[in-house]
Amino acid sequence: MAKLVIVESPAKAKTIGKYLGKDYEVTASMGHIRDLPTSQLGIDVEHDYTPQYINIKGKEKLIKELKAKAKKADGILLATDPDREGEAISWHLASLLGIDPKESNRVTFDEITKKGVKEGMAHPRPIDEDLFNAQQARRVLDRLVGYKLSPFLWRKIRRGLSAGRVQSVAVRLIDDREKEIEAFVPEEYWNVDATLSAGGKKFTARLASDAAGKKLLPRTEAEARAIEQGLKGAAYTVGELKRGKRTKQPTPAFITSTLQQEASRRLGFTATRTMRAAQTLYEGVDIAGHGTMGLITYMRTDSLRISDEAVAAAKEYIAGAYGEQYICPYKRTWKTRSATAAQDAHEAIRPSMPSLTPDEVDKSISGDTAKLYRMIWSRFMASQMADCQMDTVSVTVFAGDYRFKASGFTVTFDGFTALYEEAVEEKEKKETALPPLEQGQELKLVQLKSEQKFTQPPARYTEASLIKALEENGIGRPSTYAPIITTIIDRGYVERDQKKLKPTPLGRTVDSLMLEQFPRIVDVDFSAQMEKNLDKIESGKADWRQTVDEFYKSFDASLQAAEKNMEGKKIKVPDEPSSEVCPLCGKPMVIKVGKYGKFLACSGFPDCRGTKRLVKDTGGICPKCGQGRMLERKSAKGRIYYGCERYPDCDFMTWDVPVPNKCEKCGATLFRHGSKLYCAKEGCGFEMPVPKGNGNG
Repeated sequence: MAKLVIVESPAKAKTIGKYLGKDYEVTASMGHIRDLPTSQLGIDVEHDYTPQYINIKGKEKLIKELKAKAKKADGILLATDPDREGEAISWHLASLLGIDPKESNRVTFDEITKKGVKEGMAHPRPIDEDLFNAQQARRVLDRLVGYKLSPFLWRKIRRGLSAGRVQSVAVRLIDDREKEIEAFVPEEYWNVDATLSAGGKKFTARLASDAAGKKLLPRTEAEARAIEQGLKGAAYTVGELKRGKRTKQPTPAFITSTLQQEASRRLGFTATRTMRAAQTLYEGVDIAGHGTMGLITYMRTDSLRISDEAVAAAKEYIAGAYGEQYICPYKRTWKTRSATAAQDAHEAIRPSMPSLTPDEVDKSISGDTAKLYRMIWSRFMASQMADCQMDTVSVTVFAGDYRFKASGFTVTFDGFTALYEEAVEEKEKKETALPPLEQGQELKLVQLKSEQKFTQPPARYTEASLIKALEENGIGRPSTYAPIITTIIDRGYVERDQKKLKPTPLGRTVDSLMLEQFPRIVDVDFSAQMEKNLDKIESGKADWRQTVDEFYKSFDASLQAAEKNMEGKKIKVPDEPSSEVCPLCGKPMVIKVGKYGKFLACSGFPDCRGTKRLVKDTGGICPKCGQGRMLERKSAKGRIYYGCERYPDCDFMTWDVPVPNKCEKCGATLFRHGSKLYCAKEGCGFEMPVPKGNGNG
């Protein structure tokens, strides 16, 4: 009789089944099988917050099959993911199948390879009650907030709204950033740059100070012109020259948050898309010559630890591919910011078989999984490579009563940068080459140029920068970053605008009410403390019921006070203005949200009931007919594309973003594809690189 092994997904079951052989039957629970009921609170607040778990609707047949297989099996092993959610699934499976959670029937796999599965099967253990209780506490807390707050929002703002404990903090971060942007007052300043020549080679130096060393930054054109006047006829000479050396170290292998951030910056992936591809890589794919195998270690981790075995394998590959000099001569370690003891049991995200290169893997897989594997493999390998060595030089140029400065560096040994650099640092890779210079050397002025600039407001959050902010503030954990962003967008509290996250009028209204009536719920420090409390439960240092009780008593008091404060009051969500006018009466139209999403409605409602479909004008003109505006549209699958407003008379469409730049050859609208702009007008063929600082797309 075979032993039954239960995992979450069929893909994982297939991979593990291959390694275990005929003595085991591996089946999938398809995720959670039990949860709190959807139609009621499901928590007995009066009796120690006891959760009332029920079988998930639609899984009756699956549960029946699992029970039948369990009855026939010669023993059962629960092999769900090695984190809080995985432990909870195993706990519920044990409860459903009559398994004693204190017996050693729980196994975990940090990597789904032959070695990883063998290692996991060799060390069965009881279900970790503390790990399960940490998940249970989070689930109960989130249910209490959601089910108690949502009806309040229905009554005070609009029916159908919902609130979440962690999501509300994320909305607050985004809304606070928007307030900063709105309150920002740009300040004018001028850069004064001198293009200089030494031995026929040009370089640029920027005005830095006066002769006494006082920093200079002209605030007006008049000030800049006065400095230009003062420099007329001045001799430019090398005053000070400093040479040095700089070492640049690689970034560590990925943890969940950095993987999501880098995939956003480098690949343009959403957090959800990243985790979907990572899950596939972890659970197993078919690789020619290797069969079905998990290509990466477990992808929900806060730990930066790397096993000695993986380090040795990486160094062996580096020596063969790049040479001994590219191996880091010492063992690199990074301090993990927030991982608990249980989380630090995992490694950082790395290839399960370091010798399996992306080029080899690309023969078997493609798309998101191939791109993500290449990034994970490259980052891990680079983390074990030697530092990048640079010679640096900085020069102070004397010119009359003014001082200009320039600096540059030359890479003397590329080290890890031969393979990989973090995307955020790519702008730093462009070397500022300075010609050979000597102190006292006379320089020739080629051009003196003043340029007006303005200070810039803080940037809106992208998915990458929001995840970084959540992590730095201690809000959420590896498994929650992607769902947080998905939830606040799906609820209509936040929207994507050119890949930036922007609060909607609804989101701002809800955030304002939450801040006024429930300041602790949306307080960043309070939310971070709650995460620490959950970590204490996980490590056995706190009781989950007591933790929930301390939170709920305060929350319930706030809810009662809010009901009293807002008795008889209702908040109107401001209409979002648009540039469109009503086709019936000519009044301005506003953007409203209905059952099927956003639409345009007459601001004169209810006197005028004019409505229009909402389309976004990109500012471009169709290159095919030369008449219609290029409008942003959405495909049936929700993907954004751009089409002519004269459709179906004109059928031009493209996935590429129209940009404000015009074709230098024919004057038509240009489109962006990757790092280039191109003209789509038939017969033109004009192309150019994306100008520096172009934020479109």
